[in-house]
Amino acid sequence: MKVQPAHSVSARGSRRQPAASRKSILQAALVEFAQEGLAGARVDAIAEAAGVNKALLYYYFRDKESLYGAVLDRFFELLLDRVMKVCDRPGTAGERFLSYVKAHFDSIAESPYYAHIFMSELMSASRGGSTQLDRMFTLYLQPIGLRIVGLLQEGIDSGEFRAVQAVQFAPSAMGSIVHYFLTAPLRRKFMNENPSSTQTIQERRAAVLDFIAAALFADRDAGVKLAAETAVQDGSPEISSAHAATALHRKRGKHK
Repeated sequence: MKVQPAHSVSARGSRRQPAASRKSILQAALVEFAQEGLAGARVDAIAEAAGVNKALLYYYFRDKESLYGAVLDRFFELLLDRVMKVCDRPGTAGERFLSYVKAHFDSIAESPYYAHIFMSELMSASRGGSTQLDRMFTLYLQPIGLRIVGLLQEGIDSGEFRAVQAVQFAPSAMGSIVHYFLTAPLRRKFMNENPSSTQTIQERRAAVLDFIAAALFADRDAGVKLAAETAVQDGSPEISSAHAATALHRKRGKHK
């Protein structure tokens, strides 16, 4: 399937601009993998969208599988860094946990393609076909999960959180963060709204924080108040990639 070329790609397809070329390839690959999956993605389409030839693409990535792994790494490296920073900074367990929720939500909002790719990877794993999940688990998912469970337990022990089971609450919280992006096409039909607009992303982020805080904090009112404050800290996420999700939805419609 033909993918729309990136802007100003003519200046990127050169070994003399390795950072720009590699970034352009990774962005084009992200869209192609989100649309077609690993098996259906075409290297020709990725190279065309990135404004490079296949020889240059293979100069940076030895095959489609390694390119797919690099696309996943690009997201999870940033997510891991963000999560560890907010979890390890000063503050109460409640402040840090809600900051984690916001950081995780914003990371996906900035590039919602990743939610679709990772869900495809989980589905492949259930059929025994995943080639990346073990590596993703070791490098990123396990460290994030252990840190989040530890932070929850810290809040439980201090009395700030209810006596929930940390290992059960953590996946429930993560599910509420990711679910919106996986079901955006259904929300478009049910609500007759653009699920990728700045306003709807901000509203959903606030709703997720409120939902988690109400379920977690021993002092529910204090938790909900803190969630509302956290929702508006540091402004909004970059929504440029969220707009790209709208383009992906439209493009899929054209090829049905």
